[in-house]
Amino acid sequence: MTSFDSPESIKHFQSICDACQELTSRYYSPSELRIYADGYLHSLRNCKRLDSRDQEKLEALIDRWIMDPSSFVGPDGDINNLFFKKEQG
Repeated sequence: MTSFDSPESIKHFQSICDACQELTSRYYSPSELRIYADGYLHSLRNCKRLDSRDQEKLEALIDRWIMDPSSFVGPDGDINNLFFKKEQG
């Protein structure tokens, strides 16, 4: 894993991870998670909260993290139920 040079970078990484996990628990798709993360990262970039090197590391790590389904837990704790709401019968 890539290490960050500042605690603020870690804080933002954790914030994105927590928010994406919450969105996953409400059955948001990977593309919707990507849109959320892109907006968050874009806002960080515009306000220049992070050093450019940490910003690039954060963006690369989030890209890999969102694309890896093992990063998430399904709404009922089962990875097989990620992103798709089961039909009630």
